[in-house]
Amino acid sequence: MNHIPLHARFVNLQTLIIFLAFLVALITLNNGFYASYKVQREQLIQQELETNHAYSQKLASAADNFIKAAHDQLAYSSNILAKNFTDQSLLISEVERLKLQTKSFGSVSVVNAEGLILAVSSNAADVIGSRSGSVESLHTQAPTVSTAYFAADGNYVVLISSPIFDASGTYLGYIGGSICLERPNILNNLLGHHYQQDGSYIYVVDSNRQIIYHPDPERIGSYIYNNQVINNVTKGVSGSAQVINSKGVAMLAGYTPIQTTDWGVIAQRPLTATLSGLDHLIRQVISRTAPLALFTFVFIWLLARFISRPLRELAGTAMKIGTPAAHSHLKRFKPWYFEAHELKKGLLKGLRLITSQLNQLKEEATTDPLTGAVNRRSLEELLKNFEQQDTYFSVLAIDIDHFKKVNDTFGHPAGDKVLVGLVQEINRISRKQDIVARTGGEEFLLILPDTELDTALVIAERLRSRVAQLQIKPVGSIQVSVGVSASSASNRASAEVLKQADMALYQAKRLGRNRCEAYSSSFTEQQSEHLRLIENCQL
Repeated sequence: MNHIPLHARFVNLQTLIIFLAFLVALITLNNGFYASYKVQREQLIQQELETNHAYSQKLASAADNFIKAAHDQLAYSSNILAKNFTDQSLLISEVERLKLQTKSFGSVSVVNAEGLILAVSSNAADVIGSRSGSVESLHTQAPTVSTAYFAADGNYVVLISSPIFDASGTYLGYIGGSICLERPNILNNLLGHHYQQDGSYIYVVDSNRQIIYHPDPERIGSYIYNNQVINNVTKGVSGSAQVINSKGVAMLAGYTPIQTTDWGVIAQRPLTATLSGLDHLIRQVISRTAPLALFTFVFIWLLARFISRPLRELAGTAMKIGTPAAHSHLKRFKPWYFEAHELKKGLLKGLRLITSQLNQLKEEATTDPLTGAVNRRSLEELLKNFEQQDTYFSVLAIDIDHFKKVNDTFGHPAGDKVLVGLVQEINRISRKQDIVARTGGEEFLLILPDTELDTALVIAERLRSRVAQLQIKPVGSIQVSVGVSASSASNRASAEVLKQADMALYQAKRLGRNRCEAYSSSFTEQQSEHLRLIENCQL
């Protein structure tokens, strides 16, 4: 197999930095374009919504003014007719005068209290004597703008009317002017010339959501449902919204109710028409930004090479970290910026730490894998430090009574649970600086730095008592024997102190178990005999 150099198998740092710099620049540039597009898009939409809302308010105001003027003109005629309502010639002359004077109505008619047409302007004289198609004016007996209906002549109209009362207040009927919705009318004059070729248009609906004006005559008389704008304007709400029209086109609509009627004016423009100039603008921005972007990329490439050069040298040194020349090369290397300088310091420190830690790891494995207690090798290192620092300490040698019986009765997994539970209890009564070590199967040591023998004996008794109260399933309670010893001014040798604690432990065993004994020179010979008996399996 051919050996492939590391630098050929992996991307080098210089290439990575240049790639990341280019990627960040591209992302930043794209984000800038996108954010600019989004902001301008939202601004255009908001401006169009505000414009259409203001436009609908203007048109609604114009329609209001027209209806008020129409009511005033009709009211003036109703006062004239009230003086001689039975004079047919007067009725005919007044409706003709009103139609010619205002030129706002398709026809003008007078209707009596029973709903019969008494007089009508000359273009619709054949309907005299027939019943009026609008009953709203008869019911309200007040100035009224009717809903759309089919008149006696077959035209689809709305009627603006004013009531006629005689001198005694008796209701005689009304005079009304009709607006033919399916032909050119006053609404065309007010709204029609606002239609634009980009798809913008104005339309008017009544309280029943019926279209009474639309630039497309075929839409007049149709009803619109499930439209937010129509729902709002028929409730008397003025505002703006983005909606989808009946043809599935996104529209930006402004809407305003007409105060004198239950009508609403909607001015709207297609969303695509509003945004049509934005795409062209963005393309212009990109084309003008391209030279600067190219210059920026070249600058980034040069800067990235300059920045990566010290890092590349450090990488080359790291590849030779195991050679004697690596340390001297690092010492000679002089980076020009902070991060490379810190990397150099880190490599130098790492070299020293690696050397130190490798030597240390060869000598010790720190803990017992089952209980987490310190193992014998680590304990020896810690006790050696005590001797070097001339630290006095006490030792608790702890052994579980009849542990073999636990394993034989409940099995080794239960025995392991007992060992773990014991260490946990030892840790609970220990201080942070105390050392818990496992020295054998069920044998443990608790090392208490800077602790006198009397205090250690109190701690041992507390431990023994607490262990006796433990309940470990499925074993139940256990007991321990504890031997206690302490170093002295004349004896700081850790091996001797441990031996004394061991002798005290066996003294506790000999005296019946489940007890604590402090080392005393008086039972040394007895302890030795006890040890011999154990070695000969006699105890």
